[in-house]
Amino acid sequence: MILEIDIEAPWPVAPDWADLAERALEALQQIAPELDNPRLIASVLFTSDDEVHTLNREWRAKDKPTNVLSFPMLEHESLRALAPDGPPEMLGDIALAFETCAREAEEKGVSVEHHATHLIVHGLLHLAGHDHEISDADAEAMEALETKALAILGIPDPYGDRS
Repeated sequence: MILEIDIEAPWPVAPDWADLAERALEALQQIAPELDNPRLIASVLFTSDDEVHTLNREWRAKDKPTNVLSFPMLEHESLRALAPDGPPEMLGDIALAFETCAREAEEKGVSVEHHATHLIVHGLLHLAGHDHEISDADAEAMEALETKALAILGIPDPYGDRS
């Protein structure tokens, strides 16, 4: 999968956010093999609360910013059936809001890098058709995938200790 990454102000120059996104994807591909398809393309936009607020208002009728937005373009079944050969397929778009991400990281007592990595993994799973809002079982399954991907990167479980 190819990530098209755009980093806008107010995201700071360091760390290397594009590298962070690529590492998050590589870890996730180890546990969600449907994302390990060379035909897939996803965009990741590191942007401001104002931009995410605008996107949220226009596309989700919610008049506020959020930490991450995901806009999937393939159904889960289509993604799983996608052959590795053929033309590129757009999986979807993710947008991360810096101010919200930074505030949440501080509230959680974690680094912005770790929180942003978690949000990228979370957003990519949404693009792959996972949804934590359907049921408690779906939320637990999605959280387990997130936790496994983050563990590969040496990032602690953002939902608490799990054995």
